[in-house]
Amino acid sequence: MKINMGSTDRAIRLLVAAVLVGGYFSGIIVGTLGIVALIVAAVFTLTTLVGFCPLYTILGINTCSRSAKR
Repeated sequence: MKINMGSTDRAIRLLVAAVLVGGYFSGIIVGTLGIVALIVAAVFTLTTLVGFCPLYTILGINTCSRSAKR
């Protein structure tokens, strides 16, 4: 599994995940939408930590710089 996410992409995903989790726990995002937001935040966090996004592979996207590829 090669990394296909660059550092900027990973930072943005982590920021979005933090906003979604914060919105859920502050009561801004509630109900079914809140649960979906938590699931998306979990997926974003996991893909950020691993550096690999399966959807990027399917779509042929690679945001990783050439020097950082493994």
